Amino acid sequence: MNERCRARVAGPGGRTPRIRAATRGAASLAAALTLAPLGAHGADLETYESDIVPAQPADTARYGDFRDNLDRWEVTIGAGAIYLPEYEGSDKFEVKPFPLFSAQFGDRVQMDITGVTVDLYRWEGLTLAARGGYETGRQEDDSDYLRGLGDIDPGGVVGGIVSYEAGPVEVYAALNKTVGGSEGLTGTFGAKASHRYERFIVSADVSGTWADDNHMQSYFGITAEQSARSGLSEYDAQAGIKRVDLKTSVTYMMTESWMVTGGAGAGLLLGDAKDSPVVKDDVQPFAMLGVAYRF
Repeated sequence: MNERCRARVAGPGGRTPRIRAATRGAASLAAALTLAPLGAHGADLETYESDIVPAQPADTARYGDFRDNLDRWEVTIGAGAIYLPEYEGSDKFEVKPFPLFSAQFGDRVQMDITGVTVDLYRWEGLTLAARGGYETGRQEDDSDYLRGLGDIDPGGVVGGIVSYEAGPVEVYAALNKTVGGSEGLTGTFGAKASHRYERFIVSADVSGTWADDNHMQSYFGITAEQSARSGLSEYDAQAGIKRVDLKTSVTYMMTESWMVTGGAGAGLLLGDAKDSPVVKDDVQPFAMLGVAYRF
């Protein structure tokens, strides 16, 4: 689920390359700061580094010399702080440092703290993309409420995204499979919009998330063994719509390179997630503020 605010170069929108680059970098950060709490669920937020190590010499005749394309990289880095629940379902909050990172190579590959997205096919406003990322899992010591429930190991995430963009509005659907950890399958569907006004870039996103039995039982279910250790009642969490989210972000471009970005939003837990003994509050707000520099 990545935030892309694509602007046409001197096209119907009349935007210039400079505006396009600034908007894309800021929109990627907006995506990171608004979407990361959904993937983290109160666990430690992490950055991801990718090393380009080809298994064999690059076919420069076919793909060109990699060094000739370095000027097409756009990288934004920064730092901030985020205020969010200790874990998904908690009524206690904490403030954590939050890394800001996004990078784009050409028009098809985007990276941020949530993972890597590659656009595979485009036609008109339709885009099909593949995505790889990371699920942080959950630690028993994240909260006193989790004592006796054990840890949920982290895992890798692979998935796909289909989206359709019409002007500033984009509708999307994503399917993600966790390999390791919860071994869960989740689907997200929603709509988002971005708008630039002078030095401000504003975005908003509304979405719903479905999860399968593995994901729901891992994060919201309680086995007999967990019940004996924690004192909570046994609970069998079934697949279904687990939450809806509303998020917004505002980025202010102080210069062509420096920006201040902030975001806020709230999720509402539903169904078996809401009724779980682990959940202390079904409303899950968050807020974030940071500063970043675009190269």
